[in-house]
Amino acid sequence: MKKYLVIGNPIEHSLSPKLHNYWLKKNNIEANYDKKKLNENHLKNIISEVKEEKINGINVTVPFKKAVIPFLDELSPEAKETQSVNTIYLQNGTTIGHNTDIAGFELAIKYAKYDVSNKKIFILGAGGVSPSIIYSLKKMKASKIILTNRTKKKAENLKNLFKDIEIIDWGETIDFDMIINATSIGLKNEDALKFDYSANGPNKFFYDVIYNPRETIFLKRAKLFGNRTENGKMMFIYQAHQAFTIWNKLMPEIDDEVINLME
Repeated sequence: MKKYLVIGNPIEHSLSPKLHNYWLKKNNIEANYDKKKLNENHLKNIISEVKEEKINGINVTVPFKKAVIPFLDELSPEAKETQSVNTIYLQNGTTIGHNTDIAGFELAIKYAKYDVSNKKIFILGAGGVSPSIIYSLKKMKASKIILTNRTKKKAENLKNLFKDIEIIDWGETIDFDMIINATSIGLKNEDALKFDYSANGPNKFFYDVIYNPRETIFLKRAKLFGNRTENGKMMFIYQAHQAFTIWNKLMPEIDDEVINLME
């Protein structure tokens, strides 16, 4: 039986097993998908299990998307450009790191029928998924991308990858059309961002990459001020869809049942 995993720390909140096991069963594939909480010193061993074909594929979540890179043989162009890996597979004895977050985000924004072109986008957080979002926003022709992170150095590291982004201090307010919470603040219901929701007026687009809980405080408060909100559910489904297709050479269906499964 084939074996797939999602690795991260924390990992309890991940709905990846629920989604992948649903698709595996639906498509009569003899396999199991599980989640595993790891520390960074376990990464080398877990990736060697892919090489030895004990594990057939791995999804990578916070905080290991960059940390796994030294242990892989090869990166896809997208993973190389963003220095971020969320999908690992074996091809002709070679471990390959790929990034399906880029397509996942782009497809989710298209699903939400939001046009990013010529918009000013403000991103909170420079870790995990941020490089993929920046890459995707540039592809969708955003006019300006502004980034802030609690540790400014981390944001400045991303500027080495994407020269034309603007970095501002954490807590500073700025005008935007769309704001994206790419931090893990909000995974716990009591988590809240120190953010002035009244500063930008209504009708802005607030997007949170977190999908569980379904509505973070960030989104709840944004809604109170008359803004449009969206969580990361569709991004999560689309990135998983791409990973599943790579591993199983089969494109699973995204229907109402799948979308409702993630509620």
